[in-house]
Amino acid sequence: MSGSGTSSGTGTSDDPWQLTTAPGSSAYTMYRDDAMDPPSLVCQVGTTTLRYHASAVDDLHAWLVAQGDWVPLGAADEQKPAPPGSVEAWGRDPGNPVGGWYGLRKGYRGRFGMYLPPLLEHLGLAELTHEKRNNSVRAI
Repeated sequence: MSGSGTSSGTGTSDDPWQLTTAPGSSAYTMYRDDAMDPPSLVCQVGTTTLRYHASAVDDLHAWLVAQGDWVPLGAADEQKPAPPGSVEAWGRDPGNPVGGWYGLRKGYRGRFGMYLPPLLEHLGLAELTHEKRNNSVRAI
């Protein structure tokens, strides 16, 4: 499972999830804020704050279940194209449940494939590979 072996937190702003990217190279925190409109996942990476629709957890899990196998993460910044068929591409696709970007902060809407899959792994909804590059995720 997790390359670092540990993640913690309850997912509140006072006790955010302590997560690590799939390669284990970057630590970050994430918490759910239902007071935001729309309800959001707030992801803190160093001094950068990213926000994603909170529905991304259930929606991504359902999509991964439907895929039935390993899916590449394909993480990319908003300004760069996402690899077809990847978690990143699905997180921006007009055909997904939110009709496009799960990222909510313009200019920082990308990296869905980097920061959401480790949360699903932490929550017991998915498993990740933990290689230096080209990681994948599947529903469990």
